[in-house]
Amino acid sequence: MPRSCRFDLSDRDSFYDSKTRSTIVYEILKRTTCTKAKYSMGQGEGRKKETTLLNKRRKCGKYGITSLLANNVYSAAYPLHDGDYEGEHIEPNDRKLLCEEWASYGVFYKYQPIDLVRKYFGEKIGLYFAWLGVYTQMLIPASIVGIIVFLYGCATVDENIPSMEMCDQRNNITMCPLCDRTCSYWKLSSACATARASHLFDNPATVFFSVFMALWAATFMEHWKRKQMRLNYRWDLTGFEEEEDHPRAEYEAKVLEKSLRKEYRNKEKGQQLPEEAANKWRQRVKRVMAGVKLTEKEKLTWKDRFPAYFTNFVSIIFMIGLTFAIVFGVIIYRISTAAALAISSSPGGRSNVRVTVTATAVIINLVVIIILDEVYGCIARWLTQIEVPKTDKSFEERLIFKAFLLKFVNAYTPIFYVAFFKGRFVGRPGDYVYIFHSFRMEECAPGGCLMELCIQLSIIMLGKQLIQNNLFEIGIPKMKKFIRYLKLKRQRPVDYEEHMKKKQRYEVDYNLEPFAGLTPEYMEMIIQFGFVTLFVASFPLAPLFALLNNIIEIRLDAKKFVTELRRPVAVRAKDIGIWYNILRGVGKLAVIINAFVISFTSDFIPRLVYLYMYSESGTMHGFVNHTLSYFNVSDFQEGTAPNDAIELGYPVQICRYKDYREPPWSESKYDIAKDFWAVLAARLAFVIVFQNLVMFMSDFVDWIIPDIPKDISQQIHKEKVLMVEVFMKEEQGKLQLLETWRDKDKRKGENCNNHSPRSSMSHRGSISSCHSCHVEV
Repeated sequence: MPRSCRFDLSDRDSFYDSKTRSTIVYEILKRTTCTKAKYSMGQGEGRKKETTLLNKRRKCGKYGITSLLANNVYSAAYPLHDGDYEGEHIEPNDRKLLCEEWASYGVFYKYQPIDLVRKYFGEKIGLYFAWLGVYTQMLIPASIVGIIVFLYGCATVDENIPSMEMCDQRNNITMCPLCDRTCSYWKLSSACATARASHLFDNPATVFFSVFMALWAATFMEHWKRKQMRLNYRWDLTGFEEEEDHPRAEYEAKVLEKSLRKEYRNKEKGQQLPEEAANKWRQRVKRVMAGVKLTEKEKLTWKDRFPAYFTNFVSIIFMIGLTFAIVFGVIIYRISTAAALAISSSPGGRSNVRVTVTATAVIINLVVIIILDEVYGCIARWLTQIEVPKTDKSFEERLIFKAFLLKFVNAYTPIFYVAFFKGRFVGRPGDYVYIFHSFRMEECAPGGCLMELCIQLSIIMLGKQLIQNNLFEIGIPKMKKFIRYLKLKRQRPVDYEEHMKKKQRYEVDYNLEPFAGLTPEYMEMIIQFGFVTLFVASFPLAPLFALLNNIIEIRLDAKKFVTELRRPVAVRAKDIGIWYNILRGVGKLAVIINAFVISFTSDFIPRLVYLYMYSESGTMHGFVNHTLSYFNVSDFQEGTAPNDAIELGYPVQICRYKDYREPPWSESKYDIAKDFWAVLAARLAFVIVFQNLVMFMSDFVDWIIPDIPKDISQQIHKEKVLMVEVFMKEEQGKLQLLETWRDKDKRKGENCNNHSPRSSMSHRGSISSCHSCHVEV
């Protein structure tokens, strides 16, 4: 029975949809060899011209369209869109339907038509938008809890005793200068606004929110695995196994070059006549151009790739060092600007020094991060190209690793500095730590660095999302499209409009942006996921802003895929690949970082230590005074005392600074006090307990939620049972047919044996006839 009888071929034109047709065509083009053409070599031109010709053609490789694109024989190869998506008298098509029901901001409240996205763009892009939809849905409960935590901070700010003590001017606490010479003494009550604002994010509810977000990340990963399994079942991917990719054209060219170089060296070592060697070399070149499979005998080893690996290592180290250098430069800017504003004649300028320096430094960091993100993306692609990975999958994974590493360091280095390094290596009055013997290390505000960390995180996160993820994605494609429009109009100034109306589908699609892969789309979401989870203890509103961004991002990406990009080749995939492992890694890292943020950046642990070890009344009264040490102004180093020592209107003998040190009247003055070690031990104990407890709870959530939904598991089991039954029936049918043939054979044999002999001479004939009977059977 022909296999075509198993399918309904009544309408052959619509049997395959456009996505499947384009995939089949692309596979045919990719597997078609492009080296079977004959090239005239020229007689007597010598080996030099042959080598030159070979160098021109060696990029062609073994396979067709990819090699031709790599060799710039064709400028582009892409499937065609189904038709136009706007205008009058347009026939209904999937592209128009996607534009109306998916790629529109007016339908942001609707679920995505994932099945239609998969039908039009393929499984790989369908899985990306399905993952983005699940991630956005999971941000809703995280945003609600974050808002509740923030409102709790707002509701309890007037009941927070430490901030009330800082704002109480009756305490009359005089603080030591923030910089040498130009800065004067100042009142602790002047930092009242900062202390009250810090309580909005530094309160007991923050610890609960950190635990909640760790469990949220684990739940999100499990929820996605279950959703992915449902999609695999619905899209018939449960038994799908990725086939080994064809070697990339660049890899084949490199292997071909290696094999020819190796053979040339062997030829040079051999003792052959010049004419004979030249003829064999010419034959070799012709065989290569005829598509001989040299790449199957040779492969690139680590020795061949060592220069590329070394270049990668040095370049990545250099770029990470460049990021650190820029952050260090911003630190120098902060210190020098704070000192410059401190000598300002304007009282308002002096009072807002910290806010001004923080805001401007964060904006500089944001601009640098956006610029370096684009630069690092290009460098990561170049570094991956010189490695010459064998397959497209290997190329993509290596590119993702490099780009993620560089962009992660670029985005989070300024935040890590504020969270864990600022104010840690300041020293003390009379013995400060200096940079270049001139700049004194900056200190945290009296309320701690958590508020500044919140400002840094919020501005960088919102700025990246607004500028890089939205404006760039909207503006750059439209700008490129407009530039192409001007170029084409300049080439056809007279009848351009008429020409545009008569354009074929492939000409219209050629003016669209080429599809650059899903790596940029995933990358911006993974970086956002890091903002939401890594430092969520300092910014509970991060999930809310991520949710608002993603609601726009889904429709923005949809509009870009439908209207601004060439249609990509559909690729089958059953998961999101290496991105899932990166998400899990970020989720595990978030637990550790939040433990350190709560323990070392916020005042949560010092408050607990004071409450249970030092408070006489069992309340937080006296906490601020307990965290401030005393300093005798006569112990300032020469040239570091304030120039205007009586700016407050009275001479200062003793000033205060935030640290746990012995007072000047102690025998071991200014040494680290035992209170410091008690707080440090409590902080380290909290990190260990928090990390292990939350990790255990996350693993418990991972264990208790099955990866495969029960109904899908049951359905797959039923299908396997039915399949086994079908196979059993087929085997039983074959067995019955075989037994029927044996019975027939047996009956014919019995008929031959039961044949009666007529004479003694005919007995031998009966035997022969019996044998002939068996032969006929």
